[in-house]
Amino acid sequence: MSTRMYRRLAVAITLAGSLALAAVAPSGAGAAAASTTATGLSAASVQHRLVALRYLPASAVTGRWDYRTRQALLAFQGWQRLERTGTAGPTTLAALRTATPPQPRHRTSGREIEVFRSLGVTLLIERGQVIRAVHSSSGKPGYVTPTGTYQVFRKALRTLSHSYHVWLPYASYFNRGIAFHEWADVPAYPASHGCIRIPAPEAPVVYAFARMGTPVVVY
Repeated sequence: MSTRMYRRLAVAITLAGSLALAAVAPSGAGAAAASTTATGLSAASVQHRLVALRYLPASAVTGRWDYRTRQALLAFQGWQRLERTGTAGPTTLAALRTATPPQPRHRTSGREIEVFRSLGVTLLIERGQVIRAVHSSSGKPGYVTPTGTYQVFRKALRTLSHSYHVWLPYASYFNRGIAFHEWADVPAYPASHGCIRIPAPEAPVVYAFARMGTPVVVY
């Protein structure tokens, strides 16, 4: 084999490997670094699609497989009833190509929040249209978040849970001691003591949306 042919073959192999890596989002400590090279374009493409589907704001397009993107993927996977991994594997990528934005269970003329406990998704709704779909985690067995219709009655940028001795940032209370609030790492399953845990990047968004008196429907 000539030197020129060898070089062409090496370039072809490298390109094929890069395309294969671009098909699946990496996770773990090396994710951000990898996405800026072989998988950077794929990350941005997935993020743009998540923006179109209301799972991310336009400002979240970074070209990296960051925490906010993984949380958005968890919300998308939950809504689509896929395995919740937070990574963009082949099944998730296929679903992203054909999906439409989430629709509220019932449309209202004002502002409303719908919480789908089993899907791990909270919808922010304005005039019957979903503004944002956010990954969330509700109450675990023994502390299940009650279903029903409520209203936001108290808000605090930072409040102390006296029962569990933990600070709750961006708290919007809607049912006694149950609130939407920021949590450092929101898992893909019910894990709270009844509250609705919201990922840190999305907590200020939910807090600003949840005005006093905003209806909250928990399914």
